[in-house]
Amino acid sequence: MNTLNKINSTNVADNLFLPDFCQVYTVFLGIILTELLAFVLTLAPLSKIGYDWEYVKKDLITDLALISLFMQWITLISMGLLCLFRRWLCRLSNQLAGLLSYLLILVVTGLISEVAYQLVMVPIESLRIHPNTSLSLFLWRNLGMSALLSAIVLRYFYMQYLWKQETEATAYAQIQALQARIRPHFLFNSMNTIASLIRSQPQQAEQAIIDFAEIFRASLIDAKNGVTLQEELEWCQQYLHIEKLRLADRLHLIWQIDSLPPDAILPPLCLQPLVENAICHGIQALPAGGSLKITGQFDGSQIKLNISNPMPDIPSSYRGQQMAQQNIQQRLHFFYGTQAHLSIQAAAGTYQVSLIFPYHNHYDENTYRR
Repeated sequence: MNTLNKINSTNVADNLFLPDFCQVYTVFLGIILTELLAFVLTLAPLSKIGYDWEYVKKDLITDLALISLFMQWITLISMGLLCLFRRWLCRLSNQLAGLLSYLLILVVTGLISEVAYQLVMVPIESLRIHPNTSLSLFLWRNLGMSALLSAIVLRYFYMQYLWKQETEATAYAQIQALQARIRPHFLFNSMNTIASLIRSQPQQAEQAIIDFAEIFRASLIDAKNGVTLQEELEWCQQYLHIEKLRLADRLHLIWQIDSLPPDAILPPLCLQPLVENAICHGIQALPAGGSLKITGQFDGSQIKLNISNPMPDIPSSYRGQQMAQQNIQQRLHFFYGTQAHLSIQAAAGTYQVSLIFPYHNHYDENTYRR
């Protein structure tokens, strides 16, 4: 848990509104957008007098290549410096970081313009460098375009950041409310079981109280923090220990989880509500009880957990499970997006719920929630 807290603290510290320009995806997207802008700047002058079909056949590709080279150098160097200084920018306010980023892009534009002007010794129509074009005119034109485009892009990043913050806050509040709804589920039966054991079996009652306290503590964990699969399974075992005291021989447990990695991360209390549903709506509803089977499969990148129980003859008994299942589905989506999901199979007198989620031994929302 200490490791998870450090990881979450690191993620919170990186609260910069700019995207991470150290990531390949962000750099690739920047290159594509810059190239599209280069196409626009190359094709825009074709409506002016003096640009005919001969120009298109002879000089258009050359001009496009030169404009692309000029703009890509500005884009790549700017993204490289923003990547290099990101850790330092994260320590500043977003307003100050945005201003410094804006000035950095303008400085890069000025330097690249200076180098381009000095290196290009022949008239180049695409860059508008003619023998009678001064360096100051060329420089100010490029700085003006860069200032306008950079302001638009940085403003877009900031608005996206605000939208994401608002969305995350709303989703987090919903997840906290959903998790709060599972806290009272096992309270009534557990307390009745403990009360019945206090006089006849005080040691078992004491152990049941300890197990109950651990489960209730788990329900108070922040929904945004992940827990290890080992912790989740321990909470299930503690819950089942209490139910075993209540149901005795009517409850049979089958565990097949040896292949699962204990350090896998998942949202807290994803398994216990499903196990509770399996007992309350399945085994408890049968006079003879039945077997609760918990199995796991791991293929190196993905984990699949199955919770199966015998199904009563009356299907309506299972309507109560839908709330917990939707709850867990939303919390999995909050953690891992489309990479995780919950599935249900009901056939041949058996009800099975499967949790499928990616294996990660740490949680980073910027990486996994896509």
